[in-house]
Amino acid sequence: MGTSANIVQAKVKIENVQEVDILHEDWKKSGVSTKITEYKHKKALQVKMPSESYQYPKKEELSSRNFFVWLPLDFHNGTIDVDVAGVLATDAPVYARAFVGVAFRVESNQKFEAIYLRPVNSIVEDQVRRNHSVQYFSYPEYDFSRLRKETPEKYESYVDIAPDQWIHMKIEVDQDNARLYVNGAKQPTLMVNALKTGSDQRGGIGFWIESGTIGYFSDLKITHNN
Repeated sequence: MGTSANIVQAKVKIENVQEVDILHEDWKKSGVSTKITEYKHKKALQVKMPSESYQYPKKEELSSRNFFVWLPLDFHNGTIDVDVAGVLATDAPVYARAFVGVAFRVESNQKFEAIYLRPVNSIVEDQVRRNHSVQYFSYPEYDFSRLRKETPEKYESYVDIAPDQWIHMKIEVDQDNARLYVNGAKQPTLMVNALKTGSDQRGGIGFWIESGTIGYFSDLKITHNN
């Protein structure tokens, strides 16, 4: 009896789940300060920047910068789960949106990919701003301003969130693709089908903020897929 000519080979996906104690890890910092605190009944890492680092649109074009903390891991493909909350600082500029998000594949020179939230935009009566509740960018070459000019709406989306509350972010990364799921949704809020740094980029995981924001981060879990 002959053997079948059609041989199906299954690719085995090896998963390594990494529970990260974000309260005790030695975070690398870029332009921000941190402290361990409690926010809305959860132990959290607070991340904030000094007011002198805020951007001012009368002096400069607003951009997505490298104000964040990160762990120097070797993350390539996998899933990042974390709870985040964005709170407006008391001295926040008028354009502040409680910017809070996740940086991934962070290299030692701070080149990284990121997806972040603008919770304030999600609750306003302006539909255009609501459509800008979520943002992808790639530091340093592709900030939100450049992406919005060159490919309007492609790297932004709406999601039902709000400032001053915990939001669960789940980011799935596979080669040069990334998907963001918010608060347990089955469908992605944002799909990035061609990460700007390409499929070979790998590196650390970080927590990102921008002007006028106090960010809170808790319950980080990383699943590495090899």
